[in-house]
This record gives sequence, C-alpha cells and structure tokens, in this order.
Amino acid sequence: MRGLSKEAPEDRWEVEALFDLSFAPGRTALSSYRLREGVSPVADLCLVLRDEGGILGGAVRVWPVRIGTAEALLLGPVAVHPTRQGEGLGALLMQEVLERAAGLGWARALLVGDAPYYGRFGFEKLGDVAMPPPTNPDRVLGHALVPGAWDGVTGAVTRAV
Repeated sequence: MRGLSKEAPEDRWEVEALFDLSFAPGRTALSSYRLREGVSPVADLCLVLRDEGGILGGAVRVWPVRIGTAEALLLGPVAVHPTRQGEGLGALLMQEVLERAAGLGWARALLVGDAPYYGRFGFEKLGDVAMPPPTNPDRVLGHALVPGAWDGVTGAVTRAV
C-alpha cells in the first residue's frame, strides 16, 4: 500500500464513488445523513487509503455530533473497495481513525454497524443513546476513547452546531 493520508479536496468524488459502490446511491437517505447535513466533517479524521499505484482502496469519514451536552464523533461511512476486501484495510482504517481521534482529544465515538465486526475495535451497544429513526437500536455502537467517556451519556444523537 502507498499509504494512509487525510482526505484531500481532490479525493472527494472518488471517495463518494467508493461509498456509492459500497452502500448504493440511496445511502444518503439514511437517518445518519440527517446528522451530517450542514455540518463539516472532522477533516483531520477523514482518511483515504491508496495502493502504490494511487488507486483508492478504502476511506472513512467522521462527523461531530451531540448527545445531550456531550460531544461525540460519528464514524462512517467507512468502506473498502470490493476488490480489496479481506486484506485488513477496514481494520487499518478503523484503528487509525480511533487512534487519531484519541490523539486529538476526542472522548467518545459512535457508529451504526454490526456489533460482531466493530466489537473487535472496542465498540459496544449503547442502550441509552438513540440515533434518529428508523435506525435499529441494536446497531448503535459506542467506543470510549478515554475510560468512562460514555458514563452518564444518554439521549438522542443530534447534529453538532
């Protein structure tokens, strides 16, 4: 692999195409996208992974959100090109984004995803945190970037302003 880097403005449409390929163009109708509207992503945590030839292998984007008065990161989408799946690129993206988020002083991250997959990165079901409907509550997962970061954090996830 050529390497991991912050997403640059010129990467935008290629990353969008990867997300469309991975999740279908209707992905923007998902409730998590309502939390992203009008909010800039956390640029230092939006990452791309390219091979030696410069071909995009994977990408992740991250947005700030709120749960009550608590700030959190909403991870996703995260995608690996279908021809590169099974090579550990998704795990590399997840580990790197979480490490960078902690280094930037963020306390907590959440995502909507599959608990068995994301559990290996420290994500657990958040019973008292609700994403906008119709999100399946069993898929709302959180990761404490600092010990106890989710203690007492409850309520609806809302857009950062």
